[in-house]
Amino acid sequence: MTNITLADYAGQIESAGRLLSTARRILFITGAGLSADSGLPTYRGVGGLYEGGLTDIGLPIEEAMSGAMFQLRPDITWRYLSQIESSCRGAHPNAGHYAIARLEAMHGAVTVLTQNVDGFHLDAGSRDVIEMHGTLRRLRCVDCGRSRHVNNYAGLSIPPDCPHCGGMLRPDVVLFGESLPDQAMHRFEQVLAAGPDMIVSVGTGSSFPYIAGPTLWAIEHGIPTIEINPGGTPLSDSVMFRFRLRAAEVLPALLDAGGYSLDSGRDARG
Repeated sequence: MTNITLADYAGQIESAGRLLSTARRILFITGAGLSADSGLPTYRGVGGLYEGGLTDIGLPIEEAMSGAMFQLRPDITWRYLSQIESSCRGAHPNAGHYAIARLEAMHGAVTVLTQNVDGFHLDAGSRDVIEMHGTLRRLRCVDCGRSRHVNNYAGLSIPPDCPHCGGMLRPDVVLFGESLPDQAMHRFEQVLAAGPDMIVSVGTGSSFPYIAGPTLWAIEHGIPTIEINPGGTPLSDSVMFRFRLRAAEVLPALLDAGGYSLDSGRDARG
């Protein structure tokens, strides 16, 4: 992709924006590419925190940050969790996050399913957020189960101890090889059962079945789908609208095309 700009998609932006304005229940599915616009590296890939998939001690990132490794060598897993948190520190939500939050505030029936653990959707003002992979900001004791919220890991010993029982804390995130949280999955199933009539995939490679599944279902049933991703995914050739640009560019433009500008005064709809 070279020299493609928002202007090249002007017609598609207008068409997608009109559909956005008529959708009753909108599901956003977001991945690391959205937070990349805030300056956060993705785990792998060009510009990634672990280029080539290997950490600085020679382990694949999937192994270093696995549930099995945490059981055997929590210091190794914490080493890379703290590196990821450090890369988030000082970063903020971008125009893409704020556009989604604005749409929820003005439209009403907007749900975000995110793979990201940075908390930026909530920071931007979104409320109906399913953090499928958890959040770095909530630490949970593996012994007593108590949780605490932290803004960042500055000043923490790594690995940190539980202030209540002295056990080890871990971020309340899904490590490689671990099951997805029941509560998040239940909420996700409720959203799908309600029948979203537009699905917007933003900055995710759609490599996990539960991430790609809703979009594939929508495609099969003729429900409008939008993919925003500078790169390609397995769904790119099948979605109704594909924008190979940064989410921070496309999402505000889609909202404006749909009449959801900041001064539109549009009321929230159920």
